Amino acid sequence: MTQYDVMQVCTNGHMITSTLGSHPENGMSYCDKCGAQTISTCPECNTNIKGESTYENVLVISATAIPIPQFCHHCGHPYPWANKVDQKEKNSISPLERVKFFLRRFHLFTKPLRERQHRRNIFKIENEYDVQDLLHAILKLHFDDIRPEEFTSSYAGKSSRMDFLLKDEKIVIEAKMTREGLKDGEVGTQLIDDIARYKTSPDCQSLVCFVYDPEGLIRNPTALENDLSKEEDGVNDPRLKARA
Repeated sequence: MTQYDVMQVCTNGHMITSTLGSHPENGMSYCDKCGAQTISTCPECNTNIKGESTYENVLVISATAIPIPQFCHHCGHPYPWANKVDQKEKNSISPLERVKFFLRRFHLFTKPLRERQHRRNIFKIENEYDVQDLLHAILKLHFDDIRPEEFTSSYAGKSSRMDFLLKDEKIVIEAKMTREGLKDGEVGTQLIDDIARYKTSPDCQSLVCFVYDPEGLIRNPTALENDLSKEEDGVNDPRLKARA
């Protein structure tokens, strides 16, 4: 069954967040672009503004970018920003939302590589290195300063390497691929370590943990996400666990 998170938008039509319900820390009382007051419910009927869609047992929040609605889906009343902001500006998304968007569609990106025309050799995704190579190529289309395998500051007496650091945006991306021997418990343990480690990094304002699970080896992805969310208590930075 499809459910929806809550979207918060300023009265001039700038999206603040499309996941206010699950990540209230991303909300703002006033817009950081224009200073207008923000709302998350219809002023007429008090119904929540629909945000990201979620599906049972899937960590991917949605498969498409979420447009800002002009009218309440419950009562049809126009929102304060209706016809106020042009479509391009309304649908613009932040660097973090852009990363989340193409990670949610990663499995769609890989499908043509596995089903090539004219009997050409297929591109096999066999391990995390293959996933990282593809992600690196996709990131190059969107960002300028991408630093693969950047060393972190020391944590618990040792340092490690980030899969990808978007330096200007202060976004870190960690990519995992499930396999025999790397399922629910093992993936969870690694991600818990990653979250703890990157909390101390000044370069990391947002951590995106991407789990590519083409064989469906994670039995209960929703439970895994909920458990990992508990590890983030007290952290002000937005985090995401994504599974494709």
